[in-house]
Amino acid sequence: MASAHTPRETWRAAALGARDALRGTFAALSMWERDLGRLKVLVNAGERAPDEEEFPDSETYPVHQFSEITEFLHERWAGGGEPNAWVETAHGPEAGEPGYCHQRVAALRRRGRGCCVVAPIVMHGRAWGELYVARPAGAPVFDRGDADFATVLASVVAAGIAQTERLEEVRRLAFTDPLTGLANRRAVDMRLDEAVERFLADGTVVSLVVCDLNGLKRVNDTHGHAAGDRLLERFGSVLSYCGAMLPGALAARLGGDEFCLVSVGPEADEVVRAADELCVRAGELELGEGVACGVASTGDPIGPVQSARRLFRLADAAQYRAKAARSLKPVVAGRDGTVIALADHPPAAARDRRTFRDAPAEPGVVGVPRAPGASAVPGGSVAPAAPPAPPEPAVGTEPGAEPDRPGP
Repeated sequence: MASAHTPRETWRAAALGARDALRGTFAALSMWERDLGRLKVLVNAGERAPDEEEFPDSETYPVHQFSEITEFLHERWAGGGEPNAWVETAHGPEAGEPGYCHQRVAALRRRGRGCCVVAPIVMHGRAWGELYVARPAGAPVFDRGDADFATVLASVVAAGIAQTERLEEVRRLAFTDPLTGLANRRAVDMRLDEAVERFLADGTVVSLVVCDLNGLKRVNDTHGHAAGDRLLERFGSVLSYCGAMLPGALAARLGGDEFCLVSVGPEADEVVRAADELCVRAGELELGEGVACGVASTGDPIGPVQSARRLFRLADAAQYRAKAARSLKPVVAGRDGTVIALADHPPAAARDRRTFRDAPAEPGVVGVPRAPGASAVPGGSVAPAAPPAPPEPAVGTEPGAEPDRPGP
């Protein structure tokens, strides 16, 4: 279990380890869902019956039909001299003996097993679930020594599960935005790096939607930061909703008023449709002023993409274009004539907290030439001698609208 990185890996390793230690052929872990009054099977490992899945989604049993776990630590078990674990056989011990459960006996017979040993898994001083190990019909029956050993194994399993739960909580905190419950920038970087590697290996379409929530500063200044937080939470819910239109998409908050969607697999047109829906729904949020949305997808003609940073820069340039033009629709790199040029030649005045704007050029991308009369600035960017002309209005721009930050 020490090498397991996920709950499923931990469950499987625990079940297989117990199976081998007790010389069984099958093992399972179940969790007691106290609020629902049922035992939920987490993993079936080893020689499974036709009706058993390794990681079942819905294999549950009412706890009143397997009531031993509800009696664990009861004085009958704690003071009666019996081991914490118990053994049952397909022959069925005498009714009334400790541990007898006719449902388990019936299950043994139905699945061609001869005996099983069951040990409660105890965490934080109370029963958490069960460790179940079985042998086939005709194999030696588990004895008292096996039951004692199963009790020890159950304590080892409990320690492993507790450690995994702690690691999962740390992982959740490390990769989750605490305000919205969405993924955070660290999670985005990891997912996007993996996605671009997959794109380079087999051509899987990778798309990135970068969003900037409009009007947050005004809401904070006029209604207070609590109202601003509610707006961020509501937009996070909208982003999650629209992300669900793209199977497997990651919805994230990058920081402040900036959000994104990472999509791996769906075609570029599907991603643009989801971004369209996002713009519409964001525009309907109370107190909000819509969203500036930029899209970059390897399914569109955006040139070579050798790194996640390149895709991020293209999506950010598209979002910047949408923001400057007050576009009501997403601006899409490769479908807007200015986005790729803007990504390759970011204006020096557009310094931003996102580092990828002024980051060095990616491998394989030609460096930015210095324009006549321009001077170099720290960080390798180029400062133009004079500000460029205002950008042409993008599709969906409100007539007469002024951008709320300088255009490229």
